[in-house]
Amino acid sequence: MHESEKLNVTAMDVEALLGRLSRLPDVEADNLQAFDATDRLLLETATDLVGPDSKVVVIGDRYGALTLGALAGLAVGHVRVNQDLFSGRLALERNAVSAGLEGRFTGHELSRELLDDADVVLLQLPKSLAELEEIADAVARFAAPDAVLLAGGRVKHMSLGMNAVLERYFASVQPQLARQKSRVLVAREPKAAPNDHPFPVVESLPELGITVCAHGAAFSGARLDIGTRYLLTFMDRIPAARQAVDLGCGTGILATMYALRHPDALVVATDQSAAAVASAKATAKANGLGERVAVIHDDAMSTLEPGSADLILLNPPFHLGASVHAGAALKMFQAAARVLAPGGELWTVYNSHLQYRAALERHIGPTVEEGRNPKFTVTRSRKS
Repeated sequence: MHESEKLNVTAMDVEALLGRLSRLPDVEADNLQAFDATDRLLLETATDLVGPDSKVVVIGDRYGALTLGALAGLAVGHVRVNQDLFSGRLALERNAVSAGLEGRFTGHELSRELLDDADVVLLQLPKSLAELEEIADAVARFAAPDAVLLAGGRVKHMSLGMNAVLERYFASVQPQLARQKSRVLVAREPKAAPNDHPFPVVESLPELGITVCAHGAAFSGARLDIGTRYLLTFMDRIPAARQAVDLGCGTGILATMYALRHPDALVVATDQSAAAVASAKATAKANGLGERVAVIHDDAMSTLEPGSADLILLNPPFHLGASVHAGAALKMFQAAARVLAPGGELWTVYNSHLQYRAALERHIGPTVEEGRNPKFTVTRSRKS
């Protein structure tokens, strides 16, 4: 077979593979896909850089498109993978079984184990510059001296700030021509990494009297986001509980504040972001609560027993990736309905325009508005 014909067959195989990918167990909807044009473009850009013996690392793979695409289309024998989201890890495993590619990749945290001596790194650009900086630092610190980082994203979500972050860690950063509204940044010649790791960021929050630790991908960084700030103003009304859960804990501020106020409570903080979980663990430890706050990497409390919580605190996201979508919040409401004990309470803060009260009534039980400001609403739902 002619070489060009082989490439065409490979491209066709990869396209068929992408078309079969599922987002499960994440939310599925008509406007939500398991891959995008950036996945295709990253795989195409890597074609001339990757050989059978290349040590390939994939970071930020959402549902397996890059990992499985590299295995199927780039003739790579094995891929090391880092995914922040718990649901993404499950989706990759599920899609790998469907494609017959299980056992050919290993998952790792963002560490030397992931990147040691890597030749080529494929990255779906994250939304936050802090997350990109933590990734760029790790690649420069641990990958091979001649490693190439291919960082791709949708043009509408990219910024010159991303170039600037990469230029701090690589001597050469070359933007490629955009195709299908996606673009790849090619970063070469990693610079010597500083002795001190820049993450997690550790900041004092004088208004709360606590210390907050944040890895790059943690929502709102080491700051206090305004939704959480508003929910905290109701802390004197939120009841004491035998077991309380901070669902979607982020850096663990709600869990920390509740544990400090209720020293007899068993407090669980859980998030599907590995960066959030690492941040919440560090925050709990920094405030002397390392033994009292259990932090779990999980998807919508799937590992918690039904009826095991008396109280759940929730500041739900209103985005799924780059899409505005209520699916993530609804999934959390359904999970709260399962995990709450009869008579238990869910306290939720959300952007008022989202009008979640009817959904909370439907999934949890009687719901009352505890407060509202120009931007947010706080509700209390009691499990029927």
